[in-house]
Amino acid sequence: MSENHVRIFDTTLRDGEQSPGATMTSAEKLEVAKALSRLGVDVIEAGFPAASPDDLRAVQSIADSIGTAVVEGRPRPTPPIICGLARATQSDIDKAWEAVRPAANPRIHTFLATSPIHREHKLRMSKEQVLARIREMVGYARSLCADVEFSPEDAGRTEMEFLYEALAAAIEAGATTLNIPDTVGYTLPHEFGERIRLIKENVPGIENVVISVHCHNDLGLATANSLAGVLNGARQVEVAINGIGERAGNTALEEIVMALHTRHALLGLETSIDTTQLCRVSRLVSTVTGMSVQPNKAIVGANAFAHESGIHQDGMLKNQETYEIMRPETVGAEKTHLVLGKHSGKHALQNRLRELGYALEGDALGAAFDRFKALADKKKTITDADLVALFKDSLVEPKEHFRLDDLQVVCGSMGLPTATVRIVDADGQIRVGVSVGTGPVDAVFKAIDGIVKVPCSLLEYSVNSVTRGIDALGEVSVRIQPEESAVSQRINPQHGESARAPVYHGHGAETDIIVASAKAYLAALNRMLSTRSEGQAENGVQVV
Repeated sequence: MSENHVRIFDTTLRDGEQSPGATMTSAEKLEVAKALSRLGVDVIEAGFPAASPDDLRAVQSIADSIGTAVVEGRPRPTPPIICGLARATQSDIDKAWEAVRPAANPRIHTFLATSPIHREHKLRMSKEQVLARIREMVGYARSLCADVEFSPEDAGRTEMEFLYEALAAAIEAGATTLNIPDTVGYTLPHEFGERIRLIKENVPGIENVVISVHCHNDLGLATANSLAGVLNGARQVEVAINGIGERAGNTALEEIVMALHTRHALLGLETSIDTTQLCRVSRLVSTVTGMSVQPNKAIVGANAFAHESGIHQDGMLKNQETYEIMRPETVGAEKTHLVLGKHSGKHALQNRLRELGYALEGDALGAAFDRFKALADKKKTITDADLVALFKDSLVEPKEHFRLDDLQVVCGSMGLPTATVRIVDADGQIRVGVSVGTGPVDAVFKAIDGIVKVPCSLLEYSVNSVTRGIDALGEVSVRIQPEESAVSQRINPQHGESARAPVYHGHGAETDIIVASAKAYLAALNRMLSTRSEGQAENGVQVV
């Protein structure tokens, strides 16, 4: 294997499953293992066989199904290494070997703590006893399996001189991979990188084994520490999908892989991972474990390729590399998403409206942007459905004879519904109307009628929720007919048909249904008044 190749050792099914609440069934573990194999991981740590009979069977099933030269009916030239974890005891190692033996490339991974706090309080063993146990148990594992990995648990807090001795003992006993775990996520990147460098310089026989790193995220440094290890000579990184694992989790597979992929020109390192499957496998693990991926999670989070800031959106529309260092399709994400919200700029709104079929420019765009901002102050995120509802009439807006300025409604079971409406007419004069109705909408419409003074009949009134949620945008549609036309309908003696009066529609969309109703009613009235002033809509059925 090339010196520039970094092995990806996935422990989602072992350390990841140890996350509280993330336990998987045997069938679920097999499904995830299949996905990991397709993803291209080099080593699958399938479980801890001594933990339970079910875990042993699960690892055995994975070794038999995934670790062979044929996967799902298709030949695989290099099937993944299937690894089982074992404490440094003969019984654990026996169970691990029983579980991984069916694999084409089996591995036993055994561990023993080496730090002072673990030696004194957990193991109650001296340094000499620890070294003797390492030699005995690594040697026993090697007698069963040609590929043996050894981990000095809590290596991040182990004295360097003793760490050299422990690693040298493991090499002498036959270990082929030495894993350096920062078990409690204690070290800083420069410290951890220095440990790897010193190990390479001071452990006899280290050139004949692969150095691995296994970092935890207690201080949020797992990925940084792992990269520091790689930069100092480690060529295997132990990771988990979505960064799940004990306590704050492990190094996230997707973060390490994409760091090496994105900065390949600088680092010159590579993996065997098919990056286009990262998002798909992330969703699978999230579903199986019930552990949701935080929206701002690097690489696979919902916001990883989403932009709301107007400055960022403007840059993205001009050149995507202004704010994205990788393409969404590279990791299997659907596409870059410009989130429309109160931080969005006019350029982003114009672009999205154009995609929806509304080509707005100049003053029309300015007016649309004002409407959009007013809605964005009420809703966290504006969806396409919201935009369609909000700008449905933008291309054919009638002349505004009357515009809603403000309204207030009082209603309930203790009194009569009352509406106060303030409207601005075509001359810029403010008019106020007050009315009582059978309900809040009826009261608003009557107050508007009192100002506009154009008799009409309300033929249809409908309300729909455009989106879900408590802050959903409400869409109101109304149809009206001039009252005098309705009264003067006549029979056409030549054709024997009713010459029906024109019908005018109006539309309004707001988070407040009463405001949306007022806007829809005024829009219909404005259409009717505009048609009259232009001398249109004589006879026949007309819906404007």
